[in-house]
Parts: sequence; structure tokens; C-alpha cells
Amino acid sequence: MKTTDIVDNQNKRTDLPDIRPGDEVKVHVRVVEGGKERIQVFQGNVVAITGSGISESYTVRKLSYGVGVERTFPFHSPSVAKLEMIKRGDVRRAKLNYLRDRKGKSAKVREKREDQ
Repeated sequence: MKTTDIVDNQNKRTDLPDIRPGDEVKVHVRVVEGGKERIQVFQGNVVAITGSGISESYTVRKLSYGVGVERTFPFHSPSVAKLEMIKRGDVRRAKLNYLRDRKGKSAKVREKREDQ
């Protein structure tokens, strides 16, 4: 146990779902413009998860008007108001960098089926 673990555990969030690469998520981000605060939704596929502990972060990729946009969010950041899981992805690798070269249907990630 590190000496910083006591401080880190106080700031960790427990309300986040278990997400993995390939999942489609909605990230509700708090945006401050001037004196006003609003919530902006960023929806896309989780491309990578990096780090561990309090410094763990995830990268979400979406296509916006034909242009690929990637944003990296820290897991335990207070600027992320809410994290919703939409679909569970069925992928075989941890980093989905190959999605950067693809467009249209080939850029889709298969949905993981829940067998009964």
C-alpha cells in the first residue's frame, strides 16, 4: 500500500459502470462557459482504457459529420457528471486503434450477445 492511497481512495468514484474496450457509452460532461454550467453528451465507442487507480482513464471515439473525434476522460473526474453504458461490445483486443482507418459499416463493433 502506497502512502498516497489514503488520499486517492477518498476521491475515487463508486457510481461508474464496468466498461471495457468496444462498449458504446454516453459520457455526460459538465461544461462551464462564462458563469453558466451545462451538460454536454459525448456518445461513442470506448477505444482504450489506460492507467490504474485514481489516474485511470478511457478514450471514447465517435464520428461527427464524417470526421472522427476522440476524447480522453479520467474515470474519477468530477467534470464527468454521468457515464451510461448503451451496448456491450464484442472485441478481442484491448486497444481498438484499427477503428481510426475505418468508416461506415466496417467501423461498427459487434454487440456482445447475452446467452441464457
